[in-house]
Amino acid sequence: MNKRQVLALLALIGVLLATYLTLYKTGAIAELKCSTGSCEQVQLSKWATFLGLPVAAWGIAFYVALLALALVGLQASWAGSRGISLALVALTGWGVLFSLWLTYLELFVIHAICRYCVGSAALVTLAFVIAWLDLRERPSNTAISA
Repeated sequence: MNKRQVLALLALIGVLLATYLTLYKTGAIAELKCSTGSCEQVQLSKWATFLGLPVAAWGIAFYVALLALALVGLQASWAGSRGISLALVALTGWGVLFSLWLTYLELFVIHAICRYCVGSAALVTLAFVIAWLDLRERPSNTAISA
């Protein structure tokens, strides 16, 4: 399995995770399977909404974008593309930064940790590392001809 396939798999897992949290936040499911109660506390906080949408819904969009980009990168015409690798690093890097912000809020503002949010943060961090490794494998076109 190559790195872009791994990224697609991680993105698919992320879509499922974010969908589960979105379904809870929108009331489509009554409770989260979280033995600590902290997940509900985080999901019901004012911080679980961003620009009028559940943060988890933004997560769905993020992971769908990652999945689409990884799948495009698997196509023969894009398989060697450094541009796709750069886009993967940029997208996952943004995801890591946003996850760090959300984790800060959980720890220091909400005072509760959602295990699903931690799982998503771990997924996006792993995706960033894999995207970075994928980028390092791509030759740079910065060679100057004499």
